[in-house]
Amino acid sequence: MAQAQGDLGLLESDIAKRLLSSTVPARLAYMARDGTPRVMPIWFHWTGDELVMCTFVPSPKIAALRESPAVAITIDTDEFPPESLLIRGRASVTESEGAAPEYAAAARRYLGEEAAAEYIPQVDQPGTRMASIRVRPTWVGVLDFQTRFPNALPERLRS
Repeated sequence: MAQAQGDLGLLESDIAKRLLSSTVPARLAYMARDGTPRVMPIWFHWTGDELVMCTFVPSPKIAALRESPAVAITIDTDEFPPESLLIRGRASVTESEGAAPEYAAAARRYLGEEAAAEYIPQVDQPGTRMASIRVRPTWVGVLDFQTRFPNALPERLRS
């Protein structure tokens, strides 16, 4: 039997593994301090347990996430048929000096080893502050529009 949407075991699916190791940016959805929703594309690093997204300090999303840590994250393709990994969880934010290790790992994946080797030392300088946004999934969904469809799609289009 197929795993139900929401099952954390979906993180072990081929689609989830492919998207978590891809160079597709995550889309982080959160509630801004003014009460309006925001969606931000952001690099990420998957640790196997947490999705870690880093941002430079200061950033308005840091205070917003500390006030309202519930988030939704989507990592998806734009080819047809699309594939989507949907994650919900609570964000925790920690700040550090210099480039966070997860930021460096993400840079190597997104930019390639050679370009990252040039870029990271430019960022990892005295005075650089970075915030790591960590999300441990509490709900996971996968859509591939071939075997797994959104529940809202009419039954006649799902078969």
